[in-house]
Amino acid sequence: MSAMNDFNQQVIQEFRANQGKVSGRFANMPMMLLTMTGAKSGRTITKPLVYTTDGDRIVIIASFAGAANHPSWHNNLVANPEATVEIGSERFRVRAATTSGEERQRLYDRQAEQMPVFKDYQKKTDRQIPVFVLTRID
Repeated sequence: MSAMNDFNQQVIQEFRANQGKVSGRFANMPMMLLTMTGAKSGRTITKPLVYTTDGDRIVIIASFAGAANHPSWHNNLVANPEATVEIGSERFRVRAATTSGEERQRLYDRQAEQMPVFKDYQKKTDRQIPVFVLTRID
């Protein structure tokens, strides 16, 4: 995990230094930083994530690149749904909610249309990949 943490830290630094712009494989994708409270540790944790929008809501997918288990940030948001988002140079508080049924599928499909790699992620795993919506609270 250390290599992934190092990679994430580099993305976070580049994001903050360039008002939300990053290079590399995320160069043309909408990128945000999600800062949340760890479910077990209680520590503040920041993760760079790609996102789409649904009206005023932000949509994020807990794909973990199609791994068999959910990413740790999924468990953090379930345990502590209030978080902070950074998009560009803007920073604001949000409340996360897990979607289900037709809404979940609609949002997943929409993001997969914009970022086809999400189609591959679902094919790689037997789990239903969770989709969260983040609603601004400040």
